[in-house]
Amino acid sequence: MKLQGNALFGAVTALTALGFMQIGFDNGLMGGLVNQTAFNDTFNSPSPTMIGLIVSIMEIGAFLGSICTAVVGEQLGRKKSIAIGVILLITGSLLQATAYHRAHLIVGRVVAGIGLGMVNSTVPVMQAEFAPKASRGLFVCMQISTLNLGILLVYWIDYAFSSGDASYSWRVPVILQCAFLLPMLLILLVVDESPRWLASHDRHDQALEVLRRLNHGKMPDSDVLALHEDIIRTVAVEKAVGAGSWKDLLKNDKIQSQRRFFIACGIQIFQQLGGINAIIYYSGTLFEKSVGLSKHMSSLMSGFLQTWFFVASFIPWFLIDRIGRRPLLLSMVSIMAAVMVVQTALIYQVQNNTAIAHVSGIAAAAMLFVFQGAFTIGFQATVWVYPSEILPLRLRQRGSSISTAANWICNYLVVQVTPSAISNIGWKTYIIFAVLNTLWVPIIYFFFPETKGLQLEEIDRLFAGDDEQVTRELFAAKHMVDHTEMVRDEGA
Repeated sequence: MKLQGNALFGAVTALTALGFMQIGFDNGLMGGLVNQTAFNDTFNSPSPTMIGLIVSIMEIGAFLGSICTAVVGEQLGRKKSIAIGVILLITGSLLQATAYHRAHLIVGRVVAGIGLGMVNSTVPVMQAEFAPKASRGLFVCMQISTLNLGILLVYWIDYAFSSGDASYSWRVPVILQCAFLLPMLLILLVVDESPRWLASHDRHDQALEVLRRLNHGKMPDSDVLALHEDIIRTVAVEKAVGAGSWKDLLKNDKIQSQRRFFIACGIQIFQQLGGINAIIYYSGTLFEKSVGLSKHMSSLMSGFLQTWFFVASFIPWFLIDRIGRRPLLLSMVSIMAAVMVVQTALIYQVQNNTAIAHVSGIAAAAMLFVFQGAFTIGFQATVWVYPSEILPLRLRQRGSSISTAANWICNYLVVQVTPSAISNIGWKTYIIFAVLNTLWVPIIYFFFPETKGLQLEEIDRLFAGDDEQVTRELFAAKHMVDHTEMVRDEGA
């Protein structure tokens, strides 16, 4: 008996939530382990450069996984791409948990990274393609809360095991991520492939059947047929303008595929180069080396910081579909830039042991909380919903995967250089993040359109602009779809 209605949508949401939780767990995992005595005993006290490599090499794997998904993901489909990624994550987790040498650990992190990249570049697309337009941002915000819950859990798990001297104190946190992965495999057995992917691969009957079950009890069959017609019409128009091949990612066609691809990549790059993962991965190091707290207090403060990260992630639930993506991005990135300017001055006082060093250290710790709060309110949810919304249907998987790859390679850059930067240039590290966050504001203002409340097929209409032929084709069934979506949103 196949799932239908809220049960089907709930299963898809649970699948993507677990996928996002895994992202958070892996993002925070090593940050609390690299300073542990047991971890350093096992791997012969790695240098800051080697620690940077061990932590950041997973991002290289994730980059490769995203590229693999860009190459084969559209042919595999959303479900198979996620399934392969989960299996690789489980394999990588087992390799890491059984490591006794640095090379063994690094190989395990690369394998897990490839799986994470495949999952990471696919679950936002699947969620967007199943979610109703009026609450699409809300559902992605919910997934971001689970991502932050993963970070929160792993930081407190790391803290709970931090006093142990045996190797179990780091092996147990590593293997615990399988608690999220095994349920994902079970859910994949019962959920359907995305109806929009089915339609884009000429499996129209299957797409209609999934749409009917997804909207069971929410709208009459005539409205489901209208929605199905609009999806098929959008696929046909995109094929007509050539929005489907690799070269079309960089072609400025009638629905502006090139611009949309650059926007998708840009927002992912901005997220990483703004400095958020320097804080998530190395919050313990920052509290200890930059702010001047003890090792125990640094671990405790890192846990509190990630707890706040999780709590603050509920705030955009109430904002993203009401005030929109652009206002959240512009306001919060401005705050992030200002915080980094202030942080530069505060860390300078601490590291030069001035008369106000102690007070500055307390203020610097508070600034990390402000920065993470601003990031999760304005940037974090938007950065995952926006690429899936902005890209054309036939480029959505490929473009989303490339944008995710850009995210991971920039993540690698930041995570690799942060320990060395903190050791070598100290407070000047924060100047870099201040400048970069400031640069994002005018770029977002001039080039990033609002997508709040638009059906995915309507994004093509937004970018079609003054091309009368394309616009006419895309709007052909719009009056019926508007009614369809209104009924669907009220029933959701």
